[in-house]
Amino acid sequence: MRYTPSKQYLWAGLVAAGLAVISTVFAAEWPAALLASVFCLITAGSVLLLAFRPPIEIQDQALVIGERTIAWSSIARVDRTGWISPLIVHVTLVSEERILIVFPGDLDDSNSLLRHLRRNSREALIDGIPHPQFWGTTVPVPDAAKSVEVPTVHLLRREDELEVERLYQLLKTVGHLDTRQPDEK
Repeated sequence: MRYTPSKQYLWAGLVAAGLAVISTVFAAEWPAALLASVFCLITAGSVLLLAFRPPIEIQDQALVIGERTIAWSSIARVDRTGWISPLIVHVTLVSEERILIVFPGDLDDSNSLLRHLRRNSREALIDGIPHPQFWGTTVPVPDAAKSVEVPTVHLLRREDELEVERLYQLLKTVGHLDTRQPDEK
């Protein structure tokens, strides 16, 4: 899978740059417009930086971010931040190096990339939870409740239990408990 930045960031950055130019023109007659121009210019720069982020590739053996290749086995931890669009994820490698992955894609692509990162990082902690436990594939723990013996509760007196057992055996052998003959009905 190849994840590229959304074109919406490019268009938003160009619109913000245009607004910065228009605000600068108005700043000649109205100095307060210069403040708007500065804010639009900062916004344009930030959004255009996101628009030109390198693509992220998900391969069988590695994660490729631009020119950098990271083996799945070298990822020790994947921690999501609160940001989903743009997606911002902290990845910690086995060598204790922390990488900040910023993906400016649409919501569906961001969720898909996050799912691929979590699924392929098989030896990593996912938001602090071991990979198998995060995906619900934990090894079953032996039930302590199964080894505990349940005490027998007697509902009848011992004599009544013997009478019920005798009637049950009689029913099994004869097929009915009625002492009358079938022609007496």
